Amino acid sequence: MSASPCTACGACCVGLRVSFYWGEGDDAPGGWVPVAFTQRVSAHLRAMRGTDGATPRCVALHGAPGSSVACTIYAQRPTPCRAFIWHGEAGQPNPRCNARRAAIGLPALPDPAAAPAQLNHGRALPPPPQQHSQPAAQL
Repeated sequence: MSASPCTACGACCVGLRVSFYWGEGDDAPGGWVPVAFTQRVSAHLRAMRGTDGATPRCVALHGAPGSSVACTIYAQRPTPCRAFIWHGEAGQPNPRCNARRAAIGLPALPDPAAAPAQLNHGRALPPPPQQHSQPAAQL
């Protein structure tokens, strides 16, 4: 797949707690995650606000999951978000991605081991054109 299906999904931003080392917060030296979007979990952990409850949804997620979404702090997202690849990204499988998609009613992304021409963001491709071969010339 050449383009990310993430902007029409957002499933990983709902249903999971996103916790990370406190030093990633922008109030720590070298930190980058805006602390206004985080909450303290323990002395050494923070979580993205909204992800530590009965119905987790990250406060940085804009839009409707399964439709059109964007991360409002994408360039400053924490390590767990950076590490959560979409199923098929760079040819790598991620069953957790497809599990999250199923949880919000989206179809699974195709197997990354499939030929690249067969990948179309979970939509069926038209059949390939029929090859018509010429009869071999006889001598």
